[in-house]
Amino acid sequence: MNTDNFSTKATLLLISSLTVMAGATIAPALPSMQNYFSEVEHAGFLIRLVLTLPALFIVLAGPFVGWFLDQNGRLKLLIPAMVIYALAGSSGLYLDSLGTILAGRALLGVAVAGIMTSATTLVADYYEGPERSQFMGWQAAFMSFGGVVFLTAGGGLAELGWRWPFTIYLFPLLLVPLVTFSLTEPTQSDESSYPRDEDESPAGKPGRLLPLIYGIAFLGMVIFYFIPLQVPFYLETLLGAGPTISGMAIAVSTLFGMVTSLTYGRIRDRIGYLSILGLNFGLMGTGYLFIGMGSSYLIVLTGLAICGLGMGLMFPNLNVWLTSETPIALRGRAVGGLTTAVFLGQFISPIAGQPVVTGLGLSTLFWGAGMLLLSLALLFILLRRSILAFTNPVPTTVPMDTRM
Repeated sequence: MNTDNFSTKATLLLISSLTVMAGATIAPALPSMQNYFSEVEHAGFLIRLVLTLPALFIVLAGPFVGWFLDQNGRLKLLIPAMVIYALAGSSGLYLDSLGTILAGRALLGVAVAGIMTSATTLVADYYEGPERSQFMGWQAAFMSFGGVVFLTAGGGLAELGWRWPFTIYLFPLLLVPLVTFSLTEPTQSDESSYPRDEDESPAGKPGRLLPLIYGIAFLGMVIFYFIPLQVPFYLETLLGAGPTISGMAIAVSTLFGMVTSLTYGRIRDRIGYLSILGLNFGLMGTGYLFIGMGSSYLIVLTGLAICGLGMGLMFPNLNVWLTSETPIALRGRAVGGLTTAVFLGQFISPIAGQPVVTGLGLSTLFWGAGMLLLSLALLFILLRRSILAFTNPVPTTVPMDTRM
């Protein structure tokens, strides 16, 4: 299997970018949609559901998608998921009922679960050791970049009318030929042919490791999603900032996340997974404390940049750790579970944060999140060996990896 050619890598990166455009692409069109459907009962709530419904169905579909991948192969699901993504995602172009558009958004969520899980599993199947770490860093950076591009494009198209941003969802149809000719179905025998990084233990049954990784992904996403959900309101209250200023601030976090995602492979060469988690949460916690200070736009921007640096490490690290400890026969299910954890965190984030915002204010929300993250960073650093021993017990005759 030739995975070193440009077309294979470009195809994997392009299909990975599809996962971030599921919701945000049409966000700028929501006010116009609400005006168009103003006579529909509960239109305000239903329009917001257009944005969030895909995340709920990604959560529901993730485990089933992972099982299907392990039983039937990666490409048998990936290509149909891309076609469904295009048809369901573009539903706002040609459907004139809010109910049917919502049904399309639900189906879009199922397709995103298929694409996201397939793409990450294929990266893990094709690459091993340092090459996997490097490529998953690229994948995370490309997803961040794609988010900026698609959100910007959606905003521009929304100026023409609320239906126009839905055209962006047709993009996967252009990628189907690339997938067909550039990607090949991995087999279980492929895994044994790769040289294994000396820092990795042979993949077996991850057991206790999965709940730890899923829990970290869930909590990290709950807290990180406070930025797109709460920062616009925070800046409006603090400085009277409008949508453009808030959008630029959030983009700073995304762009700085790209920096650390691109360098993840080199960082992983020097320190282990738990140490990177300590660094990840330490940077995010520091960033949230800066945001909580909130005395000027510059301080908030500084906090967002620092937080982005930390978040850029999280998902490459969790993906590499999970897939390195999971055999190829179980990898689809493991990655499907991670997909569910990530989007469950995204879905729960507004529910978890709103009571604090209502009772204590936005500043307290960011301060509290910062202190929690710094405490977790300290925990991962100080209890690194104990956590490793619990999640991945080994016989006493086998030396424990000192760089975990």
